[in-house]
Amino acid sequence: MSLYSAGVEYGIHCLIFLVGNCGDTREASVRDLAELQGVPLDYLAKIFTKLAKAKLVVATEGVRGGFKLARPSDEISVLDIVNAIDGQKLIFDCREIRGRCALFEGSAPDWAVSGHCSVHAVMMTAQKRMEDALAQQTILDLARKVGRKAPSEFSAQVDNWMSDRRDKKSAAPAADEQTIVVTNI
Repeated sequence: MSLYSAGVEYGIHCLIFLVGNCGDTREASVRDLAELQGVPLDYLAKIFTKLAKAKLVVATEGVRGGFKLARPSDEISVLDIVNAIDGQKLIFDCREIRGRCALFEGSAPDWAVSGHCSVHAVMMTAQKRMEDALAQQTILDLARKVGRKAPSEFSAQVDNWMSDRRDKKSAAPAADEQTIVVTNI
């Protein structure tokens, strides 16, 4: 079982696509991002509601509207995204079993239960290190890693793909448009 939902993965990938060349920002609709990545549109719309509420993305207006990053890509950490989508999650929930040893016969001695639980302390250290690692990586860092891995023409292909979608929306009659509404929760 994973700690974070699939929504975290979808959200991070979407925000990577909103980072253009040189760290500038792209604009895209939730529908286009869902289609681009092959992820469920309704689920992605809910994710973008959470990202907007956390002020990581902002909606843009008009027929060609969609979303763009609310801040520079080097100011949005992976931890920001994780917390926006799934909330803060603890990797460990201490049950304080250290005082339940059968040898204590229901009355744990002070040495067994005083101070911090050693197991809990180790797990909290792991939690802190994980969160520190997520906080140190920005969406720009991830976009650059993808950019180094992808062929040089990939970014232009993404720009063209998104531009083609926007052009089709502009040409389509407004009555045929189905709008995805992102609400403030």
